[in-house]
Amino acid sequence: MTSVPNSSRRAGPILASLLGLGVVVLGILVVWRLDRAPRTDDAYVYADTINVAPEVSGRIVELAVCDNQAVKCGDVLFRLDPRPYRAVLAKAEAALVALDNEIMLAQRAVAAQAFAAQVAGAAVERARATAKQAADTLDRMEPLQAAAFLSSEQIDQARTAKLTAEASLEGALLERRRAQAAVSGVEALVARKAVLTAEIDLARLNLDYATVVAPLDGIVINLKTAVGQFAAAGRPVFTMVATRNWYVVANFRETELRDIRPGQRATLHVLGQHSAPFEGVVESIGYGVFPDDGGGEVGGLPRVPRSINWVRVAQRFPVKILVPQPQPELFRLGASAVAVMQPSPIAERP
Repeated sequence: MTSVPNSSRRAGPILASLLGLGVVVLGILVVWRLDRAPRTDDAYVYADTINVAPEVSGRIVELAVCDNQAVKCGDVLFRLDPRPYRAVLAKAEAALVALDNEIMLAQRAVAAQAFAAQVAGAAVERARATAKQAADTLDRMEPLQAAAFLSSEQIDQARTAKLTAEASLEGALLERRRAQAAVSGVEALVARKAVLTAEIDLARLNLDYATVVAPLDGIVINLKTAVGQFAAAGRPVFTMVATRNWYVVANFRETELRDIRPGQRATLHVLGQHSAPFEGVVESIGYGVFPDDGGGEVGGLPRVPRSINWVRVAQRFPVKILVPQPQPELFRLGASAVAVMQPSPIAERP
């Protein structure tokens, strides 16, 4: 019978101990690595979106884009029937022309009225001078009647002339007041002109709104309409994905957030091409999610679940990671992704 050397017998437990120690050390390194550089496959590609809606209502007469088409800022998306807005603009411009003519005639009338008031004022001065002359004549003639130099008839004639001059003066004063009251300005017409000018500006703006252009660089999605469809003001016709910035929204456990901060770099993988990693920078960390296991209020009262799960699952919070150099053919809204945070320097950790 062959005997096993004692050295071989002792090597087996030592090798097993070393292997176990290596596994423990490897486990510690993995835990340390995950603690300083958390990762998650609960992530997706995200970009800002806008609803494209016309500012005015009308029937679509031209649709210049198709679904999933890339467009540049300022490109025409679709046009509404411009005829109603052209008619409104033409009507407002014609009303302005008519008002300008009315203001011109009113200004001429005002000038004539002002001239008539001046003539009436001159007539008042003449009547006042005539009345004064008649009064002075009567005052000089009355002493001569006592000395029998003038007859009573001559005195009566002087008194009649005085009364006639005073009556003429009163009539001239009334005529001047009437002429002055007739002098009207054109302020009301000028105010109407300001209103019409504002209406013309609005009509031109609405006519411009009949042509809808892209407000930014993006991709048209969810296009479900055609030429002839009536588009209501403020109601979206389709959606645009803003391609100027692409993000990966990664949901990390709340226990991992202490090692994540804005400005930290991350390695990202899009499942469409998992072998090509992308660099990202943390832009923000979510501060609130709605809990699935309770919370909130119903009818003004707090909602508390009847049962309690003894196994507590860590809540996940979204971390928004900006991708500075994405590949347009790989980044699609909602695509699955994997995010691995790069370790931060120990000095930066709280």
